[in-house]
Amino acid sequence: MSAQATALVNARVLTDHGPQDGLAVLVRGERIEAVVRADDARATAAQRHDLKGRLLLPGFIDVQVNGGGGVLFNAEPTVDALATMGAAHRKFGTTGFLPTLITDTADVMRKALDAVDAAIEQGVPGVLGIHLEGPFLATARKGIHDASLFRLPDAEDIAAITRNRRGVVMLTLAVEEVPLDTIRQLSEAGVLVVAGHTAASYDTTRAALDAGVCGFTHLYNAMTPLGSREPGVVGAALDDPYSWCGLIVDGHHVHPAALRVAIAAKARGKSVLVTDAMPPVGADSPEYILNGQTIIARDGICQSDTGVLAGSALDMATGVRNLVNMVGLPLAEASRMASAYPAAWLGLDRTHGRLVAGQRADFAVMDEGLMVSETWIGGVRYAG
Repeated sequence: MSAQATALVNARVLTDHGPQDGLAVLVRGERIEAVVRADDARATAAQRHDLKGRLLLPGFIDVQVNGGGGVLFNAEPTVDALATMGAAHRKFGTTGFLPTLITDTADVMRKALDAVDAAIEQGVPGVLGIHLEGPFLATARKGIHDASLFRLPDAEDIAAITRNRRGVVMLTLAVEEVPLDTIRQLSEAGVLVVAGHTAASYDTTRAALDAGVCGFTHLYNAMTPLGSREPGVVGAALDDPYSWCGLIVDGHHVHPAALRVAIAAKARGKSVLVTDAMPPVGADSPEYILNGQTIIARDGICQSDTGVLAGSALDMATGVRNLVNMVGLPLAEASRMASAYPAAWLGLDRTHGRLVAGQRADFAVMDEGLMVSETWIGGVRYAG
């Protein structure tokens, strides 16, 4: 006999047509069974969970999470670290994420790949795959990365990255450094190749898009800017109708006006909220060690002593609030940038990112101030 359904009732449900009252979301096991009127017989027969008028949104999906809960993935590429990171971020409505490994040695990269595989096999909540941000990057746009570890991918790297894995593999690289044939090989093997930490020209970036690059890591940051006669990487990103762009909406990485320009320029569904989160998210301490440097998050800004941004202290719920209050987006579109659009980028839109029958029961429950009070992952409820 299948488990009894649970009906989430008395909520403003964020449907594909915007927030609606008077609905019940029926959950059975890990999936949404149906979305029906609250007085539907299926809803009245189910075990009811009263959301007391709060907002019910699809769970947030973050494709760039370096750390959380006091843990940096580079420092601890283990299943336990991934569980700690996931627990920290789900307090803020994140129900799916790509643990992100910034530039490191080949040995650490392989440990990280294996840890993510093991975490998915063991059912660690929220882990969807891995994002390798480097080490195939450009020194001229290194940001906080350790340029001494930059290199070109060799046959062993490609074999490790393209091996059949349980989750999504996203790889950020500098498109001027990596041969187009290698980009094409990675893309054809199913790797989501994205451009970032790159000093490429518009033409070089355009060629990389044609070879299989599908998106851009933290648009505007660590890449050549849009100019009148040299559009650069940013120009290529905004000009291309098919690629996705990650945007760090913390008020520090990108000016709100620049965010509005990017969102307006891109086709709808191609702008994605990311956090680039570091260990202070969901932790008591604002400090962490990165590349031997002590980084302290102050006023929400993570930067080195020399002023280089070192990831962020952003969580997805704050990002959604910033999209609404700072950028001026409607809540429904801000929510889609945090759920449906990243799900599509990861190729998971058939199972993640919307409140419709058949999708995973991954939810963020928010109050009127857009603060998270409950998170559900695969039909399991976690208090905020």
